[in-house]
Amino acid sequence: MSTKFYEFSAQTLQGKDVSMEEFKGKTILVVNTASKCGLTPQYEGLEKLYEKYKDQGLVILGFPCNQFGNQEPGDASSIASGCVLNYGVTFPMFAKIEVNGPHTHPIFKYLKERLGGFLGSRIKWNFTKFLIDDKGRPLKRYAPITKPDQIEKDLVKILAKKAS
Repeated sequence: MSTKFYEFSAQTLQGKDVSMEEFKGKTILVVNTASKCGLTPQYEGLEKLYEKYKDQGLVILGFPCNQFGNQEPGDASSIASGCVLNYGVTFPMFAKIEVNGPHTHPIFKYLKERLGGFLGSRIKWNFTKFLIDDKGRPLKRYAPITKPDQIEKDLVKILAKKAS
């Protein structure tokens, strides 16, 4: 599949279509999220990373998903208010999608093809993360239990390369 990341688009929680082209030149962390998961507090760590590095070109893209234990049952407005009220999320959040199966969102289909996981390409739980460089190349996949602060060392390296 020769499709590049920037050729995809997704709908925001507010229903606006956004082309990934808008994030060209940025280092991107794509995350499938859920509001009622044991890992949900990772929103806080993701927001800290975003606040710390957004001026250096980092963007985090959150994609809510209800495929794991019904942990994202809400609609767009309840997801949006939960993210903001509970975790102060300011990075872009997209409409609820599927990350596995026949209705997998094209972005996740692409990322899974590029970066298969430990158990094949299937995403096994909420908060699987994909790091994409400023040229749109998927670089690394992180397990759900990998905390955002554990990704920081990789981010710093990529952002430093970009700055030089």
